[in-house]
Amino acid sequence: MNELITTLDILIIGQQSWDTGIGSNCKNIALELSKTNRVLYVNSPLDRITRLKGRGDVDVIRRLRVINHKEEALVEVQHNLWIYYPDCMVESINWINSDIIFDFFNKRNNRKFAKSIATALSVLNFEKYVLFNDGEIFKGFYVAKLLKPTISIYYLRDFLIGVPYWKKHGSRLEPLLIQNSDLCLCNSQYLTLYCRKYNPNSYNIGQGAEIDDQPTLKPSKPEDLEHVTGKIIGYVGALSSARLDIDIIVHIALSFPSYSLVLVGYEDNEFRHSRLHSISNVFFLGQKPTYLISTYIRYFDVCINPQLVNEITLGNYPRKIDEYLLFGKPVIATKTVSMEIFKDYVFLAETKEEYVELISKAISSDDQNLQEQRIIFARTHTWEKSVGEMFTHIKHTFF
Repeated sequence: MNELITTLDILIIGQQSWDTGIGSNCKNIALELSKTNRVLYVNSPLDRITRLKGRGDVDVIRRLRVINHKEEALVEVQHNLWIYYPDCMVESINWINSDIIFDFFNKRNNRKFAKSIATALSVLNFEKYVLFNDGEIFKGFYVAKLLKPTISIYYLRDFLIGVPYWKKHGSRLEPLLIQNSDLCLCNSQYLTLYCRKYNPNSYNIGQGAEIDDQPTLKPSKPEDLEHVTGKIIGYVGALSSARLDIDIIVHIALSFPSYSLVLVGYEDNEFRHSRLHSISNVFFLGQKPTYLISTYIRYFDVCINPQLVNEITLGNYPRKIDEYLLFGKPVIATKTVSMEIFKDYVFLAETKEEYVELISKAISSDDQNLQEQRIIFARTHTWEKSVGEMFTHIKHTFF
């Protein structure tokens, strides 16, 4: 059992704002940390391109009101947990090709960001604190140097530099950020080994899941599932062509014409223009609020995660796998290094033909005993345990 640290002050920065509409490791970690420590969760600052493209967007409007001092920047959302909207705007600079020029403007952005954060730290009287950076390679690159926290932690939950946006300058900057952090924490062994190349104090703290106390209880069926007939093959999460294999999904839909293939999540351009939209048993239900996702999963007969195998997904720990298993659902997922820990509870496929074979097997072999085993296994992946691992490494490294 990991021993909790209490009465720490913890500053969190990262890519995802508190008001994100998707599941967030960083938010779950913040909530868990705030049970025994004070936590300041800082939203990413507004950048100029987002302001220009987001005219009329409620989130952009709120951030502009904060910048113009017409709305409170610091909000207490519950005991021990504050959300901060930075009262500054940073420049959009990733289009710059020159490393020297990019670094000049990135340092300028970081100074603005750090100065804004310092205001909130002063209000809350955070003097000795831990900085937890959730993969903010650019806007967080100089923050530790500028704010001088007692401990700086870099948290990696995705192979970011596999994504073109991050690769351009991140392939140079992320190794330096890892190296300059006191501690690096990851949610998979693959990412841990990557970080350990640059910092020996790199550890795998696993992944948590939001536990449901009544996993077998079915709430009312969502209205947009009422017209869906037959057994349901379901997927929840972002429909990203950089991560998901559209060909596998098409093959599944065509192989099970009497089943319905339900996809719940935001689509990128490739998905919006894919052949899937012309297949009659495929249903795109759009992005849903996080609190509704479990309702859809409960009505799936089998769940899938048809990932591509590439540098983005190879070491990725898909949190949706735990979400599926928490409701006892049979799951078929693409075989990757990080999926090995699920091999006793998830059917792992390497080809589109194997997906079809394993979906049939999963449905025909499913029973209450298997469902209970999946639930028990998924319930071992808690945020309490993950944060406990984090505390253990902080203690061993610094106390």
